[in-house]
Amino acid sequence: MADPTSLIERNKVFDYVKTMLGDGMVEVELDPKHMEVALDRAITRFRQRSSNAVEESYMFLELIQDTNEYRLPDEVVEVQSIFRRSIGSRSGGGAGGTLFEPFNLAYTNTYLLSGTMMGGLATYELFAGYQKLVGRMFGSYMEFKWKPTSHVLTILQRPFAQGEQVLIRCHNYRPDYVLLTDIYAKQWLYDYTLAVCKLMLGEARSKFGSIAGPGSPITLNGTALQSQGKEELVALDKEIENLVSGGSPMTFIIG
Repeated sequence: MADPTSLIERNKVFDYVKTMLGDGMVEVELDPKHMEVALDRAITRFRQRSSNAVEESYMFLELIQDTNEYRLPDEVVEVQSIFRRSIGSRSGGGAGGTLFEPFNLAYTNTYLLSGTMMGGLATYELFAGYQKLVGRMFGSYMEFKWKPTSHVLTILQRPFAQGEQVLIRCHNYRPDYVLLTDIYAKQWLYDYTLAVCKLMLGEARSKFGSIAGPGSPITLNGTALQSQGKEELVALDKEIENLVSGGSPMTFIIG
């Protein structure tokens, strides 16, 4: 069943399209399915071209013993990294190995963070580096392969423990209703849907140059609508390039 919030936002787009085409003053021949296709095309185009269509997120994954492949939800676009709660278990016993969390150890306050004792912040910095080195040596960092077409995550080291939970840093698509309420993406999606509807309506009206009227033939504006739709689509693509729709620019480019 479709999300009620998404249906409300989509209906707002359809009302906008019909109003901009003069519905109520003239008859607009578009059916609901035409506007559905136009909006879906707008969202697909936005997801292809704008970085504002995705967001960084974190998700937990429970590993299964001796299982390397896991299918993630369709909304996940890219997997950046995988974090473990510890250095992990490489011997098959339990769901984790030795924990290296100095804030949970008894000597944190009495040794590492006390400047008047033998340690201090410098000791803590050295201990943090030691922790990272041990993690690289004993499995704290997991190597993986991500297949975006099939949404399959392949862990390149065999999980020896059952039920270990890892944290995945990834990018996922923002839901449709979020895009339709975003201050930057909203108007772009409305206008792109309108432009596509103009193309479809112009295609239908251009089949007949005019229709018979009571006094004289009535000339249809199919060609004009097609021309307007094409120009608006080009302008809207340019807006994405200019980051009007809320995308993030590249920080540094070579070449």
